[in-house]
Amino acid sequence: METDDDREAGAQPSTPSNTPLTQSTTDQSQWTEDKEQILLGPYEYIANQPGKDLRSQFISAFNMWLNVPGKSLEVIIGVIKMLHNASLLVDDVEDFSVLRRGIPVANSIFGIAQTINSANYVYFRALSELASLDNPELLKIFTSELLNLHRGQGLDLYWRDSLICPSECEYMEMVDYKTGGLFRLAVRLMQAQSQIPIDCSPLVTTIGQMFQILDDYLNLSSTGDYSALKGFCEDLTEGKFSFPMIHAIRADPSNHVLINILRLRTTDQEVKKYALGYIESVGSLKYSEDVIKGLKEKAEHLIDDIESQLGQESCVGEGANAVRKLLKNLSVR
Repeated sequence: METDDDREAGAQPSTPSNTPLTQSTTDQSQWTEDKEQILLGPYEYIANQPGKDLRSQFISAFNMWLNVPGKSLEVIIGVIKMLHNASLLVDDVEDFSVLRRGIPVANSIFGIAQTINSANYVYFRALSELASLDNPELLKIFTSELLNLHRGQGLDLYWRDSLICPSECEYMEMVDYKTGGLFRLAVRLMQAQSQIPIDCSPLVTTIGQMFQILDDYLNLSSTGDYSALKGFCEDLTEGKFSFPMIHAIRADPSNHVLINILRLRTTDQEVKKYALGYIESVGSLKYSEDVIKGLKEKAEHLIDDIESQLGQESCVGEGANAVRKLLKNLSVR
């Protein structure tokens, strides 16, 4: 006698084998350029807007030392560009931003769901590009630094949403994970494809710190160009514990004015001007300038160390000059 289990085990699919339901939904031949463009819409919207292109300059400068083969370098530049722009899509959603590079943020055009999906899709497109270089170490590096990026972002969001002001040390740790992560990813990928035995990590970490603190400084220093691209003192509207803000809050912990302004996520220009005046009055912008200058001096010493390791070849000096030019662009003017 046939049992219920026997009948279930021997049961055949009710759908005929020649229907579309039985066809592979992952067949690459079914994926068209039109479908691809639908997914990439939010990404290309922001990627096609001119940015500072700092990361490509950064890679080109370090490559004068590392001499990465052409094909590998091209892939790495593309991967970093993809990750950078995709991360901006996510950042703008998580930060409730209004402007990016002087235009409305992607999620205000395409919606949050499409924007997040586009960013995630590009992350995996970048991973696929790296896999084409057939070096397992690259995938380990990619995974390691993407974890770091999300750890840093997670801490930043936690402090903002919990209204917890981190210490300067905690903030710098977050920066090393978040901002330094993409710079470090670029150089670690390059080192994995290079025959030149130098470790650029300390220098890269220092440059990442400079970049983030300068970005925080410019956001609150009311420069016209920055305000046009991102909005006036936009970090106040985002409720962000930026570097000058942390210094200002900790200058007088009994004064809760700045904490309250961050909590309100204000768009009021007069409130922002008042907050900026307070930040300036306790010396937080000047302190930020001094820290940036100190990090630049540290970076200069690290460049000297790399030069001494590599010797006197002309490419060594060219690389050092290119990196120093980057540092000049990261200086407070």
